[in-house]
Amino acid sequence: MPEAAGLYYRLYNQEARLPVVLIHGAGGNHLHWPTEIRRLPGMRMYALDLPGHGKSPGAGQQSIPAYVKTVQRWLHSVGLHRAVFVGHSMGGAIALWMGLEYPDNVFALGLLGTTASMKVNPGLIKDLANTAHFEKAVSNIVSWSYSRKAPESLKSIAYRRMAKIRPSVLHGDFIACDKFDVGDRLGELRRPVLVICGEEDRMTPTAHVQRLVDLAPQARLEIVQGAGHMVMLEKPQGVTDILLRFLQGLKL
Repeated sequence: MPEAAGLYYRLYNQEARLPVVLIHGAGGNHLHWPTEIRRLPGMRMYALDLPGHGKSPGAGQQSIPAYVKTVQRWLHSVGLHRAVFVGHSMGGAIALWMGLEYPDNVFALGLLGTTASMKVNPGLIKDLANTAHFEKAVSNIVSWSYSRKAPESLKSIAYRRMAKIRPSVLHGDFIACDKFDVGDRLGELRRPVLVICGEEDRMTPTAHVQRLVDLAPQARLEIVQGAGHMVMLEKPQGVTDILLRFLQGLKL
């Protein structure tokens, strides 16, 4: 099992030149990235499981900077100095913090369903803290994460995957998101930033995402029609095409 610095990961296209690190969101794992994205042609793709998620051991964290420290340790352990970081939701917050605090390690950022401030519904955090309400909380998260026309089979898989995670880990993830706010620092970003948002995203609505794009100097926005917060799972080929054009256009 490939593991470095305590994190399970998968490596695809090992001989490719440009390293791209995929970071999943709250309660997720590397399988939240569909095959089309994990195997982007011509890119050396790394897909991580954060601590306490998927096949990575240990406990989760309760802050974005703490998660960034685990990613930094992993980065050094596998011998990477610089990479493109692509994150979804909480993973996008981790990527953003990397771009702000460790710009020398970052070629560019890809942010999916991510805003500069990731405030969480207080009722959801309260339900996640109560094991008796955990299933209800997971059901609400899944309901809010997909578009109106998303297949029920897709939502069912999402529920089963998220329900397997330890309640304390999922609770910690949403605490980490709720504390995250870099709105006053976006002008510091000096790397290309691609922001992707589902047209029907209820977790990080397009109006909130647009603020990030307006304030980050080299950011551009792509809105994917007919998709919600889990945009890469609802529209895998569309997101793959957008990511690939962005990565191929980077001037490194």
